[in-house]
Amino acid sequence: MPRILLVDDDDMSRQAVHRMLERAGFTVESTGDGRRAIETYQPGAFDLVITDLIMPEIDGLEIIQEVRRKDPAARILAISGGGRVQAEEYLSVARKFGAVEVLPKPFASQDLKAAVDRALAGKK
Repeated sequence: MPRILLVDDDDMSRQAVHRMLERAGFTVESTGDGRRAIETYQPGAFDLVITDLIMPEIDGLEIIQEVRRKDPAARILAISGGGRVQAEEYLSVARKFGAVEVLPKPFASQDLKAAVDRALAGKK
């Protein structure tokens, strides 16, 4: 079963996404702390990283950069509900930083599963 590292500072959102992923059959480790996510990520330990973009201290773009630095082949799915600008703008930047798939919040469980499947499809 694919292993996913989920990063989202919003507790309720993280718990909901964690449950959706587990129900879909994935093994999930989750954290609300970007620094912990970067420390936890090791090449080969996870098949996919799902990160929110707007977070305090270390944001999702920094997580994408650091994960890519450790593992250029890492598969990353960026999620965002936006902030001062539309979610699509943040997600577009995330793609430029190396996210292989993006998903605007809020999303349904079937949309999450489809995005995860697409993100994992390119994994060798």
